[in-house]
Parts: sequence; structure tokens; C-alpha cells
Amino acid sequence: MKIAVAADHGGYPYKARVLEIVREMGFEGLDLGAHELVPTDDYPDFARYVGDAIQHGQADRGILLCGSGVGACIAANKMNGVRASVCHDVYSAHQGVEHDDMNVLCLGSRIIGPQLLEDLVRAFLSAEFSPGERFQRRLDKVKAMEAAG
Repeated sequence: MKIAVAADHGGYPYKARVLEIVREMGFEGLDLGAHELVPTDDYPDFARYVGDAIQHGQADRGILLCGSGVGACIAANKMNGVRASVCHDVYSAHQGVEHDDMNVLCLGSRIIGPQLLEDLVRAFLSAEFSPGERFQRRLDKVKAMEAAG
């Protein structure tokens, strides 16, 4: 599985560690920036990089970091095929994948510490979408909403 990882200035301090965890778990990590700390960069740009990678089949999932996780999440969800959520608890990080086929994890580096970061990334990447009828039915409804605009 290929994982696109990106962060604005707010999330930059944790991006390298996220990529390490991705690779430790045996996945391929795609570093989509920021490649240096630039205090004036903007989270929508990095959300687009991750969303584009998912839309074009260059990544299966993504992890976005910003100060709170909220801005990156809002921007990412504007893109077709992206199902992003802020998760600052382990249950949501895996349940979002299992029940809702979440494909982008958004994290706030100013909200979580390093151990929770690791637990969240591992929970997200270890989870798989549950094949149950009710979960697929709900996902189909979400996709129909997206298609309708």
C-alpha cells in the first residue's frame, strides 16, 4: 500500500516521524511536502497534493498534518474520492476506515503528542474496510452524494 504524506508549517514537525512509521509498517511512503519549514505555506495546497495522489492512483491512502488537523480535513474533503477525517483518538482512526472507508487521516500536530501520533498512524494503516452490507450501503450513499455535487 502507498501512503501519501504531507504537512503545512503547522504539521511539519511530525511529518518525518509519520513517514518513518509508514515505512516501519512495510508501506511505501510518498513525501509530498513540505520539504522545509515555511511559516507562510497553506494547508489547502498540501491537501490537494494528497488528494491528487489518491485520485490519480499514486497513493492508496493519505496522512495530512496541520496545526489542528481541521483545515487540512476541510480542504481534503472538497476533492472527489477523498474521505478525510480528523482523528485524535485511536478508535476513530481505525473505525473510520472499517465503517466509512476513510482514506485520509488528518492530524493536528499542536493537539497530539508523539506517542499518540504513532498510535493513530498505526491504527489507521492497520485497519481495513469491513465488507458488511450496511457499511457498503452507507458508502454507496456517500459516493452518490459526491457524484451529485
